[in-house]
Amino acid sequence: MTDAADRLLINGAVHTLTEPDTVHEAVAIRDGEIVRLGDTYEIEFLEGVETDVIDCEGRVVLPGFIDAHTHIENTGRFLVHADLSDATGSEGCVERLSARADETDGEWIQGFGYDESEWEGDDRAYLTREHLDRVSTERPVVALRIDMHAASLNSVALERLADDLPEGDVRRSEATGEPTGVVVEDAAETVRSHISPGYDETLDLVTAGLEHAASTGVTAVHDMVRNSRSPRVYRDLEAAGDLPTRVRINYWVDHLESVLEVGLTTNGGSDRVQTGAIKTYTDGSIGARTAKLFEPYEPEGGGDPDSAADGEWVITPAELEQIVDRVDDAGFQLTAHAIGDAAIEEALSAFETTSDPGRSRHRIEHVELANDEHIERMAEAGIVASMQPNFHQWAGDGGLYDQRLGRERRNRTNRFRRVLEAGVPLAFGSDCMPLDPLLGIHHAVTAPTEAQRLSVTEALRAYTRGAAYAGFDEDRLGTLEVGKRGDLVVLEESPWAESVRIDEIDVAMTLVDGEIVFDGRVA
Repeated sequence: MTDAADRLLINGAVHTLTEPDTVHEAVAIRDGEIVRLGDTYEIEFLEGVETDVIDCEGRVVLPGFIDAHTHIENTGRFLVHADLSDATGSEGCVERLSARADETDGEWIQGFGYDESEWEGDDRAYLTREHLDRVSTERPVVALRIDMHAASLNSVALERLADDLPEGDVRRSEATGEPTGVVVEDAAETVRSHISPGYDETLDLVTAGLEHAASTGVTAVHDMVRNSRSPRVYRDLEAAGDLPTRVRINYWVDHLESVLEVGLTTNGGSDRVQTGAIKTYTDGSIGARTAKLFEPYEPEGGGDPDSAADGEWVITPAELEQIVDRVDDAGFQLTAHAIGDAAIEEALSAFETTSDPGRSRHRIEHVELANDEHIERMAEAGIVASMQPNFHQWAGDGGLYDQRLGRERRNRTNRFRRVLEAGVPLAFGSDCMPLDPLLGIHHAVTAPTEAQRLSVTEALRAYTRGAAYAGFDEDRLGTLEVGKRGDLVVLEESPWAESVRIDEIDVAMTLVDGEIVFDGRVA
């Protein structure tokens, strides 16, 4: 006699996202594992006295989304501190930071996520000390740009951190030579370290971030961790039975010796919390004009390009080679942030020196400006492209990519179809800009050029089975099959039927191991 299931989802459109995608009406879960898929009549035979039956009423059921590149603590910061992400100009940022100053007794007034590339006219520029001095002249104020590679400080914060900020990353006025309040890369990292929260605040931020992730259909995250207490928080939440998603912790290379000392290994850990890769930078970001390019950036305010304005190395090629050798020899998966074409070249060249980059599933994060040769070499080596489809929010006429790179290079950014057709393993994540898989899938499906655009099924697979592969999880996650974990997302509408408005589709329910971790069903 077959044991009853713990939970049945019936009367749905259950897409397995296998190859080919198969659609069922229902799915049964027992002990956190999928035990049967089929039509509703068949699956209802597994209903027992204590079985919870969920009538999906025609809703779409998919494998849970796996965000392959997140910063959960930062997502929490958007939710707890001043959220500047949808401010339409500097004035809106000042107003939100001022409101935050009124509601908190904390010493630092913090805001996150401003994006000046979306602002209009003369306002399309980084926030400066003059802006933030309007918030307070007595307390330190910081506003982090959406990519976290640039920070804006008021005069109090600048004075307090003056001795700690690397001079080369402090932006100064051409007219006066005085700091503008804008700092980038290593100086921005100094700022982030200075405002890093203690355990109790980290618990609040991570809890808020994970709750948000679950509300967007995310059942697992690959969290990029640096100088944070979040690894302890994840393990404490798991021990208490309060961890709503799976977490794969990718530790920054700064922590390599500590990781080795305590005996962590790639893929080691529990069912819910695992150690993933060791992460390193190469370059910065396009938004901060620090991504390393072969050709210079488009000049600000017109004129001829400055041949020296081609970005910067956060980690030099020589340093990268040493890191790759050390990490690969220690048996870890390695992931390198590389955005500009020059940075991708160096990351790829370093990975190609390892014994088997495909077997190790080494990853390049972002890969925004890869050329055809890069893509072919990644395919040949089996290197994972961990990319962010939501970045196409900046790919339209006059958007960030146009402003920084010009039209020709804009059309070469984030070429998902080219990557997929070349045979490169493709994993999607959000980089928390924002954390919202359906928004990213929308941008992948509606991207400006054919080389950048995917079908709905292809985009969904990159956010499920592709991300699972990037985390060595394809045997338990990423598709809906018997024997895999009961990690599911239920959508109010079909992304295939509503392919031009996927970003407007609501998540009805998120389940991890068959347990409901978010319920947003419309009555």
